[in-house]
Amino acid sequence: MSQPSFAEVRAELQAVGLDRDDLADDPIVQLRRWYEECIELGMHESEAFVLSTVAPDGTPSSRYVLMRGLDHGVVFFTNRQSRKGRELQANAVAAACFPWHVLSRQVRLVGPVEVIDDEASDAYFATRSRGAQIGAWASDQSAVLADRGELERRVADVEARFEGEEVPRPPHWGGYRLVPHEVEVWQGRRSRLHDRFTYRRSGEAWHVERLGP
Repeated sequence: MSQPSFAEVRAELQAVGLDRDDLADDPIVQLRRWYEECIELGMHESEAFVLSTVAPDGTPSSRYVLMRGLDHGVVFFTNRQSRKGRELQANAVAAACFPWHVLSRQVRLVGPVEVIDDEASDAYFATRSRGAQIGAWASDQSAVLADRGELERRVADVEARFEGEEVPRPPHWGGYRLVPHEVEVWQGRRSRLHDRFTYRRSGEAWHVERLGP
């Protein structure tokens, strides 16, 4: 039996909807459940999410990053000297949104962001391709480049520097974990009468409420 198409799954989910009894009591469990369904369906880069940070002057900025772990929060890795890294250093709080459009689903999270220790960052960096490791050294992320050639020259310099050697993790590169205190799950419905539920932390437990679409 062939696997249903994304359009067929989306139509079924929109028809069935989402009730409180369908949800896990813990939003991280719920996020993992939906994420694993995306994986099973073969969705491209289902680990991609929009990360929003805030500059010291209150200006927000957003970009896609990749989830590289899911425990008591959402784990991601980046250049800590990049715009998002500098903003997280100034304001260690962020919002994330997993936009699984093809299923008419999304999950939104808000909460403080903590820095992951060097040992865990080293371990993840070692799993990256050599090209990505070289790029982490060569790219002055978010800085202005004169042209593409400047970046390519930097890559060549780093390749020469580490020729015949393992590439270590740059000291300015590492991991973060967004630990949510609020999570919203959203299931699209017909006529834009969507099902929305928000989890808010209350001590060690989570309080779940339905929201208007």
